[in-house]
Amino acid sequence: MIKNIVFDFGGVFAKIDIERCMDAFKALGLKNVEKYMDPYTQGGFFGEMEEGTINGEEFRKKVSELSGHEVSWDDCDRAWHAIIVNVVKGNLQKVLDLREKGYRVALLSNTNPYMAGWFRSDKLDGEGHGIGYYIPKEHQYLSYELKTMKPGKEIFQKMLDGEDFIPEETLFIDDGAGNIKTAQSLGLKTYLPNNGEDWSDKIETIIKKA
Repeated sequence: MIKNIVFDFGGVFAKIDIERCMDAFKALGLKNVEKYMDPYTQGGFFGEMEEGTINGEEFRKKVSELSGHEVSWDDCDRAWHAIIVNVVKGNLQKVLDLREKGYRVALLSNTNPYMAGWFRSDKLDGEGHGIGYYIPKEHQYLSYELKTMKPGKEIFQKMLDGEDFIPEETLFIDDGAGNIKTAQSLGLKTYLPNNGEDWSDKIETIIKKA
């Protein structure tokens, strides 16, 4: 029986478009951005920020260095946010419904200070709420804060230990096949939605079948 549900953010609560984000960084002068960016796990200094080995300011300085001119925090912020096509509000609302029905929820996301600053702010859903309204901050497991990334097992184990979740009682929802594979290897039940899919009407059926 599923008692716990763990959600990724990008692709699960928001439709993402990596090409838009890369174009935005190219417009800042970062010509070779393709070698750093991936829909699920970033590489190079992009990955270093998402893994927490450099901070947002160090990232900004690196973008400036490679672009050949000073790039501001707001410039980087706008470029990162270009990845978001839209927020799937039905999925966010469904989390509240699931909580009311007794399910425990958590967030497990590869992300960085720029994106987390946005989705934790009151700008997320257009109604004055951040992700903490749906999944409280103490149940949020973010790569740059934990200094480990999916699809590695360590970040999953930190979440399971932090929440005291039993893997077989836990459903993990992520749009990355590699992340799903790791979750399955640890005994979690899984659901792989399409990027930006509204799964709110069928999630309870998925839970029952898990």
